[in-house]
Amino acid sequence: MNDILTARAAEAMIERYCDGVHDVNHFLKVHSYARMIGILEGLDEDVLLTLELAAIVHDIACPLCRRLYGRADGDKQELEGPALARELLSGLGCDAPRTERVCALVGRHHTYTNVDGPDARILLEADFLVNADEGHASKAAMREMLANVFRTETGARLLRRIYGPEG
Repeated sequence: MNDILTARAAEAMIERYCDGVHDVNHFLKVHSYARMIGILEGLDEDVLLTLELAAIVHDIACPLCRRLYGRADGDKQELEGPALARELLSGLGCDAPRTERVCALVGRHHTYTNVDGPDARILLEADFLVNADEGHASKAAMREMLANVFRTETGARLLRRIYGPEG
């Protein structure tokens, strides 16, 4: 059932909430990293499913933000995203507690302070791994994230291996 729900969420994102190939590729890459980190960090299946759904829908508000504000800054995504995520997940039959946790993660996926659980931590790390490439992050930015945000052994290892020993 978990794989079906995540696949249906990904398909719904592609159909309704993406502005093209960049948006699709971004959430698919974030999902892949989040799933890998979650599995290797030993998350139980329930938390892993919540993490996977959050990774799929984390940027659900980007197209709306581009239309409303002319850009999709993180604070605007966090503001607009939870309601859109709730609508999508409720429409897929996702249970209310999981939907609310996913919405909370979407509403904080650019906030690096007061991270409240392994699912939130891993989502931040997975999103940064993708954003570092897409945004051509500097080595200094990667070192800062490695020191201040990355807390999972797997996420830190991936950052070092992908981007070099200094991050």
